[in-house]
Amino acid sequence: MIAAAVAGFIKSAYVLGAAMGATSLLTWAERKQSAMMQDRIGANRASVLGVRALGLFHIITDAVKTIAKEDYIPPFADKMLFWLAPLVAGVAAGIGFVVVPFGPTISVLGMDVPLVIARSEIGMLVLLGALGLSIYGSFLGGAASGNKWAYLGAMRAGAQMAAYEVALGLSLVGVFMVHGTLDLVRIADAQQGSLLNWGVFAQPLGFLLFFTAAAAETKRAPFDVPEGESEIIGYFVEYSGMKFGVFFMAELLETILFSAVIAVLFFGGWHLPGIEYAALPWWLALVVSQAVWWGKVATGCWLFLLIRWTLPRFRYDQLLDLGWKWLLPLALANILLTGALIVWRGGGS
Repeated sequence: MIAAAVAGFIKSAYVLGAAMGATSLLTWAERKQSAMMQDRIGANRASVLGVRALGLFHIITDAVKTIAKEDYIPPFADKMLFWLAPLVAGVAAGIGFVVVPFGPTISVLGMDVPLVIARSEIGMLVLLGALGLSIYGSFLGGAASGNKWAYLGAMRAGAQMAAYEVALGLSLVGVFMVHGTLDLVRIADAQQGSLLNWGVFAQPLGFLLFFTAAAAETKRAPFDVPEGESEIIGYFVEYSGMKFGVFFMAELLETILFSAVIAVLFFGGWHLPGIEYAALPWWLALVVSQAVWWGKVATGCWLFLLIRWTLPRFRYDQLLDLGWKWLLPLALANILLTGALIVWRGGGS
């Protein structure tokens, strides 16, 4: 019991600590990637003893600047909800990491340790429920600010969520039908061996729909209509200091979380063809699985950033049309097609 509790604490500290570290690193990666795409140098001024380290010290300066900024609360705001909103957004983004597996089950000192904080047969439902909470942070932030432009951003966030959230869940139904489970560990393990076992080959349409809806969930370009700096400024217009920082970190956390979920559901998780973790020493299995896992997560983050700096913002009505007229019907069609293929391959049983 004590060993299991210690293992759970270590896994929680590792996953949440690595996710927060990756969030900070993502702020630097976004600057550098956008600079490369726009033929600029990017952030490189911050230095320590003359060492610039490719601009990595900007992560520290950003943190210091955010913490040192004035924490202003408008006199016309609902103070309790104004404080609560960024907390809800940050916690909702962090909860999802609890059920997302990040490696195989390894045997340490005679004890089997699954590399997931909390394994559940309904892990994906827990994850979707946690993601559904994130909209409360955005809506409360805009509504509690007492600012009509912030409130307009909150209303946009709610309408956007209604447009993509249904398609987000339905796009995964085909994956669950193929594997016959909602357990993320079993889904990842079912994709080991051949590269053709990866979910992206079994559910190519489901992957495209889920990726599109996931990009909308992060509320980043081209789906940043709740913020719309050039139009309405957004639901966090009255926020400053660490409260704004938490909102921003929640968006980046969701980017990492969705990259992790996509890796598990569609790209084999920690598996690669030719690697059998059961045949490796536990320490080597741990190192290799984490290198493969975080490599796939980093690739997903890179793709999200690539789209973020490539496509312009959707018009508000275009976003709603995309969600209701394209994503939802295609998600339903994917379910029908998957069911038909399963019946056909099973000989009509």
